[in-house]
Amino acid sequence: MELASKYDPQAVESKWYEYWLNNKLFSSKPDGREPYTVVIPPPNVTGVLHMGHMLNNTIQDILVRRARMEGKNTCWVPGTDHASIATEAKVVGKLAEQGIKKTDLGRDEFLKHAWDWTHEHGGIILKQLRRLGCSCDWDRTAFTMDEIRSKGVIKVFCDLYEKGLIYRGVRMVNWDPQAQTALSDEEVVYKEEHSKLYYLKYRVVETDCKQVEEGNIMHKDDKGFYAVVATTRPETIMGDTAMCINPEDVKNTWLKGKHVIVPLVGREIPVIEDDYVDIQFGTGCLKVTPAHDINDHALGLKHSLQTIDIFNDNGTISEAAGIYVGQDRMTVRKQIAKDLETAGLMERTEDYDNKVGFSERTNVPIEPKLSTQWFLRMQHFADIALDPVMTDEIEFYPKKYKNTYRHWLENIKDWCISRQLWWGHRIPAYYFTVDGKRDFVVAETMEQALVKAKEKDAKLTAKDLEQESDCLDTWFSSWLWPISVFDGVNHPNNDEINYYYPTSDLVTGPDIIFFWVARMIMAGYEYRKTYPFKHVYFTGIVRDKLGRKMSKSLGNSPDPLMLIDKYGADGVRMGMMLSAPAGNDILFDETLCEQGRNFNNKIWNAFRLVKGWQAAEIEQPTCNKLAVEWFNGKLKETNEDLQEQFKQYRISEALMTVYKLFWDEFSSWYLEMVKPAYVNGEAQPIDRKTYDATIGFFDNLLKMLHPFMPFITEELWQHITERKAGESIMKATLQLDAPTAEELRCIEAVETVKQIVGGVRMIRNQKNIAPKEQLSLLAIGENKMAAYNSIIMKMANLKAFDVATDKGSDVSSFMVGTDEYAVPVGDLIDVASEIAKAEKELQHLEGFLAGIRKKLGNENFVAHAPEAVIARERKKESDSVEKIAALKQTIGELKKKKI
Repeated sequence: MELASKYDPQAVESKWYEYWLNNKLFSSKPDGREPYTVVIPPPNVTGVLHMGHMLNNTIQDILVRRARMEGKNTCWVPGTDHASIATEAKVVGKLAEQGIKKTDLGRDEFLKHAWDWTHEHGGIILKQLRRLGCSCDWDRTAFTMDEIRSKGVIKVFCDLYEKGLIYRGVRMVNWDPQAQTALSDEEVVYKEEHSKLYYLKYRVVETDCKQVEEGNIMHKDDKGFYAVVATTRPETIMGDTAMCINPEDVKNTWLKGKHVIVPLVGREIPVIEDDYVDIQFGTGCLKVTPAHDINDHALGLKHSLQTIDIFNDNGTISEAAGIYVGQDRMTVRKQIAKDLETAGLMERTEDYDNKVGFSERTNVPIEPKLSTQWFLRMQHFADIALDPVMTDEIEFYPKKYKNTYRHWLENIKDWCISRQLWWGHRIPAYYFTVDGKRDFVVAETMEQALVKAKEKDAKLTAKDLEQESDCLDTWFSSWLWPISVFDGVNHPNNDEINYYYPTSDLVTGPDIIFFWVARMIMAGYEYRKTYPFKHVYFTGIVRDKLGRKMSKSLGNSPDPLMLIDKYGADGVRMGMMLSAPAGNDILFDETLCEQGRNFNNKIWNAFRLVKGWQAAEIEQPTCNKLAVEWFNGKLKETNEDLQEQFKQYRISEALMTVYKLFWDEFSSWYLEMVKPAYVNGEAQPIDRKTYDATIGFFDNLLKMLHPFMPFITEELWQHITERKAGESIMKATLQLDAPTAEELRCIEAVETVKQIVGGVRMIRNQKNIAPKEQLSLLAIGENKMAAYNSIIMKMANLKAFDVATDKGSDVSSFMVGTDEYAVPVGDLIDVASEIAKAEKELQHLEGFLAGIRKKLGNENFVAHAPEAVIARERKKESDSVEKIAALKQTIGELKKKKI
């Protein structure tokens, strides 16, 4: 195959991805090898590729490709999540455009539309991942609502119910008025909000109010006595059923045993006492709305208060409120403030910052709501899932997330697992009526449910059973993901689950540590009695170069596919990874992708250079022999570093290690050391030993680079030599021993060689001596690097390298450690240019000195500046005087030469 003169990512990437697929190189079946298993964090079925996916899946692919090259049986399972809330919202929106309401269709008809949407959009993101080079076993693609996964979810629900870990009850839940469903605590995002604190007047019913003790704060106007309540939510007063004060609060003692009137509503409510009330907040008087606040609900139960639910499911005011019926809660907040003011029932308002809970999915403020829901008891799961992480049976990278995990588990709450949606796994509970009472059974199928129901009433038929309308929280299916992708719920002893489980690495974002990571660990120990994965690598959040989180609304998130079109997949992968240390946010800059593309070009051009050399059966020069020995050791040494970095999941560092090895050591030094000379414009041949060694080095470098940059490495590896059909670098192992003691000594020596060559190049630069001008070099006293003279002379372009006891005159010298080297410059220097450069520096120094002396001549500065500051300025003065004197002497000597 002829190698193109320029690297064309588009042609290379499409060709090799098709080759990998056609040869089933991503496929895995259980065999005798060590398995390496990764399950993809399933993206939403409605989703398209974004920068977070790019980062997460690049890291997974790097780990999978490296494991594959180590000879492991790699199995990377792809799939998607049905995303109940997001998908249902998309389908409802699409139907609304056609003038159709979800409720008009009925459940079955709506689900047909949802499945149509899923089939149309479901595979988009997985196809996009192929552009990135992801080496998933696509034949294993799973979906959280496919037949196998769905059956497993229902089976687990029934099992946990039978164990007494799932229960149904009325509880205060987080309600999303837009999606009209309950949410778990983890699906609520708290945001800082600039709002108002409203101070409302609650008229006291009793007229015999009097000062009870000193410190009482009584409120009275021309209409009588009133108590003041501070609230951020005046729109909830229609649900007030009590006012509460702290029994120890002196300022409100006068209210004990009294009754007050709810403003605008006119309802009389009692003043109750409870030490729950914070004496310091507001006025110390708390309005109690049991239906719409979790803490108020607890007070309501404790004090047997009435509960009035004033909100409809969509966030509008219900009939129970009596006023503002049918209006949106946020509209009512503005209107009720005006009405309270008009009625003389608003004492005052003040600005107030507080945290408000928003739905993670729809980004609307959640509404605390009493609702009948299904819950999973979590303490049992917290007990089995905490120690494995704390003892590093499951290892987190970075470790800091162990504390985040521990804190959540130690403060665990029961998980509300029911959702008021149609798209999802329908809860397998079946209701019926016996002797006028509503009852239910839980079973995997209607047939099994009927058998159970008949135990309560033998006359019941299937028509008497009605299945629960609610669906399960999406996370209730994805917490089983590492088990369910291998059908381990339905068939717990099948060959695949026994071989591939537990999985090896999980790569995910820390934002779903509770939603998903912790729950998968719980499910793993509950159903497999072991961890679901050994290591968890937490990525950071992808931000722009200004530190802002990437989002569509800000318009600061590039289209990943456009980046791939522009820079190539390998370039984009490298750009992502150069800025992606584990657990830290990624400041993404498109210039990093450009750097990745440039690196691709560097690799391509270096390969073309080497393949362009003509090898001949000639003696290997000393310079080449030393260069081969050095780079062979350097390759081994770097491979050891690489192994350690992968072991610690320092993947960004690992990429930088290989990048520097190729760019700095191989391209900038090794290839220059062995590059054949040009004589009379014609390239000379290279000796066969060095050529073969160089090709071998390139082979190993491509293997090191392959996990990071799969496409270009496959293309060049295939060009190294003739390959058999179906062969791939993906299956090529990198076998390198540890560097020998002799190789380590050689590596150390070449580092000194680099410093000597660098010293000569520095002098060329300082003295404006052209690179093609051959110089002489003197080792003063002793040449400790004589064995490497051949490399030094070639790399520094020397005509002689001698030893001298004295460096003499007309030289420029430099130190390498304690050894001095000198370059006789003599007539090579452009004297006029050197004089001009020295005079310019002298002028700068004299100006600098004048400024220092002016400062030291200022009596006010000397009198008030700290002693250390004055001493520092005097040191600057003396250093400048010394440098000026030396420069004047240099200028004088140069002028004598010019004459």
